[in-house]
Amino acid sequence: MCGIVGAVSTRNIVPILIEGLRRLEYRGYDSCGVAVHQEGELRRARSTARVAELEANVAADKIQSGTGIAHTRWATHGAPAVHNAHPHFSHGPGANAAESAGNGAKAGAGRIALVHNGIIENHDELRDELEAKGYRFSSQTDTEVIAHLIDHHYGGDLLEAVQRIVPMLRGAYAIAAFCRDEPQRVIGAREGSPLVLGVGSHKGQAETFLASDAMALAGVTDQIVYLEEGDVVDLQMGKYWVTHATPEGVFKVVQRVVRTVQAHSGAAELGPYRHYMQKEIFEQPKAIADTLDAVESITPELFGDGAYRIFKEVDSVLILACGTSYYSGSTAKYWLESIARLPTNVEVASEYRYRDSVPNPRTLVVTITQSGETADTLAALKHARSLGMKHTLTVCNVATSAMVRECKLAYITRAGVEIGVASTKAFTTQLVGLFLLTLALAQVRGHLSQADEAKHLKDLRHLPAALQAVLALEPQVIAWSEEFARKENALFLGRGLHYPIALEGALKLKEISYIHAEAYPAGELKHGPLALVTSAMPVVTIAPNDALLDKLKSNLQEVRARGGELFVFADSDSRIEPGVGLHLIRMPEHYGVLSPILHVVPLQLLAYHTACARGTDVDKPRNLAKSVTVE
Repeated sequence: MCGIVGAVSTRNIVPILIEGLRRLEYRGYDSCGVAVHQEGELRRARSTARVAELEANVAADKIQSGTGIAHTRWATHGAPAVHNAHPHFSHGPGANAAESAGNGAKAGAGRIALVHNGIIENHDELRDELEAKGYRFSSQTDTEVIAHLIDHHYGGDLLEAVQRIVPMLRGAYAIAAFCRDEPQRVIGAREGSPLVLGVGSHKGQAETFLASDAMALAGVTDQIVYLEEGDVVDLQMGKYWVTHATPEGVFKVVQRVVRTVQAHSGAAELGPYRHYMQKEIFEQPKAIADTLDAVESITPELFGDGAYRIFKEVDSVLILACGTSYYSGSTAKYWLESIARLPTNVEVASEYRYRDSVPNPRTLVVTITQSGETADTLAALKHARSLGMKHTLTVCNVATSAMVRECKLAYITRAGVEIGVASTKAFTTQLVGLFLLTLALAQVRGHLSQADEAKHLKDLRHLPAALQAVLALEPQVIAWSEEFARKENALFLGRGLHYPIALEGALKLKEISYIHAEAYPAGELKHGPLALVTSAMPVVTIAPNDALLDKLKSNLQEVRARGGELFVFADSDSRIEPGVGLHLIRMPEHYGVLSPILHVVPLQLLAYHTACARGTDVDKPRNLAKSVTVE
């Protein structure tokens, strides 16, 4: 969730570190900091504001160096405060912890500087041991434990110290560290949290970089090494080594592939849009067109070599996901059961691994994740495999991610970089990938005729144009948002495969506008939620012209009879008319089983414009961050 950048070069790398943080700020923005090796000492600047203020602090303190690390934080242990911000310095027995708690820009406190993503689960135990040895802590973070632990085991070689301590860490981590006594050297390590190595050059001089995401290095280098679980990497001037422990615990040098990665630096530019979320909502037609670009026909090979054999073997589907991805999986359940005739369970990944379940070795385990690094989903996948379920497939937006490497099969969506914390284009492209999976499974099982395949492909290819027509409804949604901005609660209703879309709409509204929102199947109104309905509670309803429309109309009458205010997104032929207490926006066309992809877009726009009207930080909502790489 947090962001790491590090570098070893002959030039001043502080501007590179700051720009890298700016690109990663969406991953965590509770605090940020930078530390460098300068004039034989550790120097740093930290801030609980945004990267722009950190940049000003760095300039004021004249911090510059060819070796350094930087971090943008999403708080887990310890409140968002300067003393909890990374980078952390070690201060050994007898050191002044209060001095080391400061920025250290003018005083050379500390020997080890370190940044960390993830959670160290045994940090309390390690803290007790270190305090008994005389170490003093200046923060509430689990990260500071690692800095002191490296310091305690340091004997003149930072790589050896890191290799010695990583087996002591229990949990997930990606770290980058350097030492006061070894200029021009940074050590990185990863276990359960992503970390990449960048290899570049400047004016003929080789340089090396670390980052939690290749996007942080866009414009600096496109030569990227994706470090694997358990790797420890040594960055020095113009060279690097990757090491990995043998089963006996001995670290050996290993080779990792250097890939050319286009990190799409232009994706971080807002252009004419007010926020990244708005930009990404409007990028959905192109994202879906790109995701479908190579699809000429329905075939299992869309999901990788060997897919046909696996699809023939499976007799059920288990979907594992979190957050918005869970709602895309919940939508896909309707498709998989009605079109492919496959029994499907959808599980919240963070819950699945901790409960007793009944494994079926003939289940296709499908993970859904935008980043491919979601810790809960990766752990749930490993748990499913440990139960004997070997058939695995992921729908993911990052081809080089851990999830893609862990699964036998994959469908890579092409949403591009998504910076807004509230997911939009990743969600709709996931739905496209899951619909293709449904069709491929249906085909293998003999439930997809050639005529049905042709119709579904035609509808898929028309989606970008259909979405453009939906986006044209934005002015009408803006008018609604002005009324929603004055509310503190909202109810979302849907039926059938649009119930998960109602859940997603409620999630979007609460994420970025901070309005409490809940979603229910419309038929459940009379079983409890109707007690909440008053004129102060807007009720958003998704009303496609499907088999459940007449049932839904009865549910709408239940709301109107209690004085509720209805806000209905209805298909043009649904025969619902506006009136007192019923506000209506007509969708351009009915889209059958693909209707959820269209209906979610105005819900995204409603959340976005309501948040704008309330003046919240749309792209960086409080307490949240992108790419949840901690449990």
